[in-house]
Amino acid sequence: MLAVPAPPVRHQQLIVTIFGLYGRNAGDALPVSALISMLGTLGYDAPGVRSSVSRLKAKGVLKSVREDGVAKYRISESIRDVFREGDRRIFAPEQPVPLDAWVLAVFSVPESMRNRRHQLRSELSGLGFGSVASGVWIAPSQKLEQAKERLTSLGLIQFVDLFRSDYVFDGPMRPKISEWWDLKELDEEFTEFLELYKGAEKQWLELVGDDPQSALANSTEELRSDAFRYYIPMLTMWRRFPYRDPNLPADYLPEDWHGPAVRRSFQAVHRLAAPLAAAHARELIRGALNPAAA
Repeated sequence: MLAVPAPPVRHQQLIVTIFGLYGRNAGDALPVSALISMLGTLGYDAPGVRSSVSRLKAKGVLKSVREDGVAKYRISESIRDVFREGDRRIFAPEQPVPLDAWVLAVFSVPESMRNRRHQLRSELSGLGFGSVASGVWIAPSQKLEQAKERLTSLGLIQFVDLFRSDYVFDGPMRPKISEWWDLKELDEEFTEFLELYKGAEKQWLELVGDDPQSALANSTEELRSDAFRYYIPMLTMWRRFPYRDPNLPADYLPEDWHGPAVRRSFQAVHRLAAPLAAAHARELIRGALNPAAA
């Protein structure tokens, strides 16, 4: 029997993951009953799901629609853009590149607009910047275009000056990097992930083999359900890490840094389990849209 870890994730986080995977294309909307079935597979009851969906609607993440007499929810346009931006970080095998320069983001926000100041900090952190000093943030230079695009789309670029720069320092960089990024807290979360998913790649290879297409073709309903129960919480726990990991070369990071091991573990399970989980989700969505045929 497949041992399914139980990471510390909430209803709302799981629902966002589900929409990001199965309900994010233009015109897509998921029936409420399908959401209840999918969260039911994960062990959550219907009232909790409805409550979480309502909170996500109030936050502007989801919007309700009615199609052919069926109550559905779809992702808001602005959130769909966030999903598209996140794909490269969450699913692509992004590897550190040699660091030849830095980008500095220097910002100043009037006191009367302090909420924009908080938003700027959050966005820069999410882009992988570290904090050098108040109003001064740093990242590898390859983050420059992404930062310009993101800050411009949010109307924040007017408060920010961006510079390419070299850092002239003769000593070791590791202590400086640990000052600019909270690596200790992040690595503790990496360690928690690895403890939950210890041996995950081996477990899935033994269960389904090394060919995802063959595994899907020969899968049972039980296996597809198990894959969904395993993969959705794992992805939900993983997907926040690429937004906080500076993804720096190894010689800039602590010697026992667990980031690469966490990425390898997720990508291995993603390759084998994601197609099975998606098949289970499609079955539940079809059943919700056509209950008589389910």
